[in-house]
Amino acid sequence: MHIFRLIVLSFFLNLLFFSYSAQQLSGSEIYHQIKKLNVLGNVLYLAAHPDDENTRFISYCANEKLLNTGYLSLTRGDGGQNLIGTEIREELGIIRTQELLSARRLDGGQQFFTRANDFGYSKTPEETLKIWDKEKILSDVVWVIRNFRPDVIVCRFPIDGKGGHGHHTSSALLAMEAFDLAADSLAFKEQLKHISVWQPKRVVVNTGRWWNSNISDNDPGVVSLDIGGYNHLLGTSYNELAALSRSMHKTQGFGSTGKRGEYLEFFEYLKGDTASNALFESLDFSWDRISKNAAIKSLTSEIIRNFSISAPSQSIPRLLKLRTAISQLEDEHWKKIKMKEVEDLILQCSGLYIEMTTLSSKKSNEDSVFFNLEIINRSNIKMKLKSISCKDFNFHKKLSKPLKENQKNVLKNKAIVPAKLPISQPYWLEKPAFLGAYNVDSLQLIGKAENNPSAEFLISVEVGDATIEYKRPLVFKWNDPVKGEQNKNWVVCPKVTANIDQKVMIFSDESTQKILVTVAAHSAKQKGDINIIHPQGWKVIGPTEYSLKTVDEELVLEYFIYPLKNANSGTLKVQINGTDAHAINTIVYDHIPEQRWFPKSELQLVHLNLNTVPKKIGYLMGAGDLVDQHLKILKYDVKQITTKDLTLKDLKNFDVVITGVRFFNVEEKAPYISNLLLQYVKEGGNLVVQYNTSYRLKTKDFYPYPLQISRDRVTQEDAQVTFLNNSHPVMNFPNKLAKDDFNNWVQERGLYFPDAWSKEYQPIFSWNDFNEKPKKGSLLIAKYGKGYYTYTGISFFRQLPAGVSGAYKLLVNIISLNND
Repeated sequence: MHIFRLIVLSFFLNLLFFSYSAQQLSGSEIYHQIKKLNVLGNVLYLAAHPDDENTRFISYCANEKLLNTGYLSLTRGDGGQNLIGTEIREELGIIRTQELLSARRLDGGQQFFTRANDFGYSKTPEETLKIWDKEKILSDVVWVIRNFRPDVIVCRFPIDGKGGHGHHTSSALLAMEAFDLAADSLAFKEQLKHISVWQPKRVVVNTGRWWNSNISDNDPGVVSLDIGGYNHLLGTSYNELAALSRSMHKTQGFGSTGKRGEYLEFFEYLKGDTASNALFESLDFSWDRISKNAAIKSLTSEIIRNFSISAPSQSIPRLLKLRTAISQLEDEHWKKIKMKEVEDLILQCSGLYIEMTTLSSKKSNEDSVFFNLEIINRSNIKMKLKSISCKDFNFHKKLSKPLKENQKNVLKNKAIVPAKLPISQPYWLEKPAFLGAYNVDSLQLIGKAENNPSAEFLISVEVGDATIEYKRPLVFKWNDPVKGEQNKNWVVCPKVTANIDQKVMIFSDESTQKILVTVAAHSAKQKGDINIIHPQGWKVIGPTEYSLKTVDEELVLEYFIYPLKNANSGTLKVQINGTDAHAINTIVYDHIPEQRWFPKSELQLVHLNLNTVPKKIGYLMGAGDLVDQHLKILKYDVKQITTKDLTLKDLKNFDVVITGVRFFNVEEKAPYISNLLLQYVKEGGNLVVQYNTSYRLKTKDFYPYPLQISRDRVTQEDAQVTFLNNSHPVMNFPNKLAKDDFNNWVQERGLYFPDAWSKEYQPIFSWNDFNEKPKKGSLLIAKYGKGYYTYTGISFFRQLPAGVSGAYKLLVNIISLNND
């Protein structure tokens, strides 16, 4: 690879280490942005989930057509699977939100969301729209359209159901309705207090050869677009850029390799103005779309024509004139967009560096926070620092400080964190969610990808005769001896947090169990009452007070819990000084900024009649789950084992070996140890294989007898179960299973069931979603030699963390096979 290509690749990858000061662009990249001054157009891509978007199209539109290119993902993807860790539900949604934002930082797009909750796989749009509360999510889509004002809406999925997932089809159906309603002054009238109606020109579906292998732009209503071009200013093709963007969806295993050369995308007309020859046919993306543009057109052309890649600051006087002309526009939408573009270009052309840092990554209400402004004018343009302000801190400081060329300026200040400044909770998680949607009251938050910074500063700079305000978040910055400079957003914490060491506790008798509660101070001199609130019929013994002197001091408290005879299952929670306490959870992955959030400090107490047989269990982790941890709760001797130097002798140390979810999708050594695992069964072992997908299997030879993994699943968590073999040991030992054990499951019954298998396997259950044929492949058990082989698509990885008692019973029985 040439040195230049390495530099370009390095630039794009460096964007991932999210900088809270403006990313400084090279001269060619500034020129790329300057060309956008002459483009006034918006395109909105619309689909259901993170990873549904076509990053090739987004990269092309944002960087070749220079359009404002948005992606509206209806959900945050928290109902999906996680290939890189154990996070599910809310925490997976946080990660996937940030994966989308990392992708957009690479491909140049903007990111939007609705309140829709990814409640899991849905087979019909009717079910999806009912659970989502169609009008609520339709309102959100209309709100985003009215704010973003796209000229063209591009759906990822067709309206005829070929997209498979009910969420997919629903996204297209909602786009079709919102296309009309966004322009209707009678629709969602409460929005019109803040914005105006908007009518996009057309809506299309991004179709392709995966649905129609013979598609061409000769088909009625179909046009094509070659998005495989190369951008000399960026030093990359749009397909290569898209691959980097796509690879941010790491939780879904979507690492992609860049492609070069011509690449056709196809678009089929759905509604609005027709396009016979080109997707953007008859659309004017120039300054001619707004009135009183003559001076602006002349200035932008002059700026583009005279720009010097080696001396960008020479363009600043003309950019200042352009800013003045734009400020007089009557079109508020384009005035706001173009003013920001020009002001960002002035910053880039001058090399102006602005950063707000603090010495602590977190503070609590009413505490002092010390912060520094670092500002450097790296040009010969005359500048002055006029003021620093922060509404979040009620802070304002007037200045008149000249910013001399390349002279570092550091200004130190102090403020008090206001008592009413809210903790830094993702806005969609501030209140308990409904099944189908997040509980968000503020219209101004809907559509936003994430919260505004907890503390955002306005830095007012005089450039020539103009005064420009630049926003900067307050960040904590440090140096890592391996990774170098690191930073993360400053957050507001509760004064005290309480983290419980478990999420679920299982009680099958009246014996006492212990929990540990880590009480942490985020503000000095914290003391008071701590109480454990529990359901009826439980006894809790432990401390009732805490005292912490210094910030970050922790106190680990022991509590002993046991149920009385008639104890009810339910939620245990921690209260501090009479108020429900928050925990603090941190999510760290290299491809996204560090995330901190504050769930309620609580756990699930499950009281059930459960018999267990002592077993030594070896757990081969797959993509990531917490099943092994929940087996430890049941007092099993569980050890995580690895494939490195694994021998049959090692396996025979265990009564049971369990493979984690997607083990045979992610384990590189799977082809070499599958025979070892089968030999273990043959010689008397009990092997339990949790679900794998048929896509990207490392080996297909991990069954003792033939079976075929399919995409079959049962998504209705309350689907009626039919027992197919009541006399089988798994139905009877050590626990007798009953229909009641299949009540109160969460999200789904299971996924990726086999749909064909040899006669040696015994299916145990049959169930199905509404109006579908029964599916019998969720739990298949076969005797093999002296042992048992179990293949199951039942979603234990969801049920156990949710405290579903029947799932625990069932898994205990599977583990107890071969007990003779």
